[in-house]
Amino acid sequence: MSTAPVKKVNQLGFEILDYRGSKTTLCAGCGHNAITERLIEAAWSMGVEPWRVAKVSGIGCSSKTPAYFLGQSHGFNALHGRAPAVATGALLANRTLRCVVVSGDGDTASIGMGQFIHMLRRNPPMTYIIENNGVYGLTKGQFSATADVGSTLKSGIQNELTPIDCCQLALELGATFVARSFSGDKRQLSAILKACLGHNGLAVVDVISPCTTFNDHIGSTKSYSYMKDHEYPIHDIDFVPGFEDISVEYEEGSAREVTLHDGSRLVLRKLERDYDPSDRLHALQALYAAAAAREVLTGVLYVEPGRGNLMEILKVAPEPLATLPESKVRPGREALEAVVEEFR
Repeated sequence: MSTAPVKKVNQLGFEILDYRGSKTTLCAGCGHNAITERLIEAAWSMGVEPWRVAKVSGIGCSSKTPAYFLGQSHGFNALHGRAPAVATGALLANRTLRCVVVSGDGDTASIGMGQFIHMLRRNPPMTYIIENNGVYGLTKGQFSATADVGSTLKSGIQNELTPIDCCQLALELGATFVARSFSGDKRQLSAILKACLGHNGLAVVDVISPCTTFNDHIGSTKSYSYMKDHEYPIHDIDFVPGFEDISVEYEEGSAREVTLHDGSRLVLRKLERDYDPSDRLHALQALYAAAAAREVLTGVLYVEPGRGNLMEILKVAPEPLATLPESKVRPGREALEAVVEEFR
């Protein structure tokens, strides 16, 4: 009789190994690698079909990440800061895809800021992950635009410039799911990424991801030790996929349940403070208060599951555009004459 262990598979019959990519070439201990592991686990447990995923990135250490997960998916390494436009274009051409964008604090908050802002206001249905380490790792560790005032480099140089908070921008400009997490918080980050994959709109996740080479020293506010001392989770998170008909037990009044469009349920258990994730203004106030107290709030800051996304607003065809017959994509004579008439 065979004593071989039973292989653990998801509802599609795939092992978690089927969701991996190439071997990482990032530095040992890099927080980005932990994010990759959580992404792999989230996609596997959610039963995501890898071949229906489009992975897009820009330039930077973070932008190498898509090579390390979902080897069977589609991938595009775009120009520096241009991932939002490429990802939006991919979704317009084929809205059946799940799009995951992996960016960094430089790729998003510096050269890509214009693209990031317009992506926020459009609310495309994608997961946008910011691997935030506060430095430019590919160019030897200069401060990025997210570095906190008073934080220092390994050389002792202190940052004096006001940081850009990507979560504040996401809240102000229209993202329908905004979260912050820490690459070292396995349970929280895993639940957040699952919720992102189940969200029918733009999900922005700012993940503090320490750079072990240039920004993991005393004086850094993006280091492992700083995050462990200053992280302030606003709730405990459970996520139940729509295909799992199970109950999550919690005391009445101590948790809030959010149902996503695919039937998945996000359960936010209250910790020390009352927090309403459906109140955008409350989320902004909480972020400002935390910054003043030198705390790093983590958890789901805001979620709005009911608002229409860009594809729905534009009434994009449900089928991939490349598969549509000529009768649907080529306007008739009357339609063309009407367009010409508008410009007379």
